[in-house]
Amino acid sequence: MFYWFLKWIALGPLLRVVFRPQAVGADHVPLEGPAILASNHLSYADWLFMPLTLSRRVTFVAKAEYFTTPGIKGWFQRQFFSGSGQVPIDRSGASAAEGALSAAKRILAEGELFGIYPEGTRSHDGKLYRGKTGVARLALESGVPVIPVAVVGTDVVAPPGKKFGRLVQPVVRFGKPLDFSRYEGMENDRYILRSITDEIMYEIMRLSGQEYVDQYAARAKEEQKKAAEQAAGETDEQKKAS
Repeated sequence: MFYWFLKWIALGPLLRVVFRPQAVGADHVPLEGPAILASNHLSYADWLFMPLTLSRRVTFVAKAEYFTTPGIKGWFQRQFFSGSGQVPIDRSGASAAEGALSAAKRILAEGELFGIYPEGTRSHDGKLYRGKTGVARLALESGVPVIPVAVVGTDVVAPPGKKFGRLVQPVVRFGKPLDFSRYEGMENDRYILRSITDEIMYEIMRLSGQEYVDQYAARAKEEQKKAAEQAAGETDEQKKAS
């Protein structure tokens, strides 16, 4: 908690002055009690700007490597991520999803806000991709509301593949809380989980204005990579032939 406080008195004011992030609908986020903040994911900067527009701490899960790097650099990195609302999770194994779910339920049980990116990875082209059903399962097992969130402009501040872009004003839009208590006890029904997830993604799409693609982002990235490699190979063959 001490380092979270340091983040707000040091990093927070700097980001506010430089980028002037704007919040819309922040009153939809409860002043106390647990809630899931389900957001789109355009940039690695999303987890900085979204919590910055709220008075409450928002906790995310982050890869364990951020917390295990040795040396002085590792110490500062560990303090920064811990203080800015991150908890470590080993995402390399088959049980990564279960570990993330357990961590999320623990945070919500403590009455905190938990942030999640249903797409599972950053969008590589600015489009909104199909959500994974972990967010629906978490909502049903924890019994807390889901607040859809759209972060706009962070892909300009920090574009994919780059550390820095252009100076723009990010906008964070919070939607009305979604209550899924009508599905209580149905967390093992995959059709219910998909229906809940699609409802959440629709609200995120409505808030963000992004084009929706009914495909997982990770698969879309892989297909784009293969297409680029194939195109590069064909170009090399053409050069050799000429």
